[in-house]
Amino acid sequence: MIQTVQINGMETIVKADAEQASRLVADLIAAQVRGKADSVLGLATGGTPVQTYRQLIEMNRSGQVDLSGVTSFNLDEYIGLDGDHPQSFRAFMNEQLFDHVNIDPARTFVPDGCAADVAAHCAKYESMIESAGGIDLQLLGLGHNGHIAFNEPGSPRDSRTRQVDLTPETIEKNARFFDAIDDVPCHAITMGIATILDARQIVLLATGAGKADAVAAMLQGPIDESHPASLLRNHDHVTVVLDQDAAGGLRLD
Repeated sequence: MIQTVQINGMETIVKADAEQASRLVADLIAAQVRGKADSVLGLATGGTPVQTYRQLIEMNRSGQVDLSGVTSFNLDEYIGLDGDHPQSFRAFMNEQLFDHVNIDPARTFVPDGCAADVAAHCAKYESMIESAGGIDLQLLGLGHNGHIAFNEPGSPRDSRTRQVDLTPETIEKNARFFDAIDDVPCHAITMGIATILDARQIVLLATGAGKADAVAAMLQGPIDESHPASLLRNHDHVTVVLDQDAAGGLRLD
């Protein structure tokens, strides 16, 4: 089952289930890389993209996509966790993707959660993205409260890579990855909304009934900083990929 509709200027594709939605996103990423071998990809962490990364691993191993020329920039990292910490996003990316494909590790970039000068590091991260030629395709997930990356509700639309405070809701949602909720960092480095909107193409993947309200608000609610994902409607090349459960709150008539 596939349904493709335009909702407030954003191409929205609804697949039957999370596996099919994840496969489609992997296909979109692979198509980008096939068309431009030295593509710059913006990558996301969390539970949502795991199946997509598994599909990319299989496609890479079977020769369907070559990632050797790709450069990647991850959206965010917890402050206080170094790359060797098992709950860091660097460790996540190594485990879920980088260690299993032919991407050059030296061209995979994740913010440094232990940077001595966080503000200087954030400015450098922005400069590195610019020096790489900008992001060709940015992969996003969607938070239950509408956050993209760690841009929580109220994040300015002109924000750049910076240190942010995580909301209690986000901390609670991410506690499943830690031994205890008190182990979840309260601060992170994240690409800003303006940084995300600079990408030439954006692909947002959302699956599960728990994301249905956030999806509906993103696509059919007001464009407002109180729901950061709604600001993606200011971009002219966004593809939203959903499973049926995540699309449950949409008006598709």
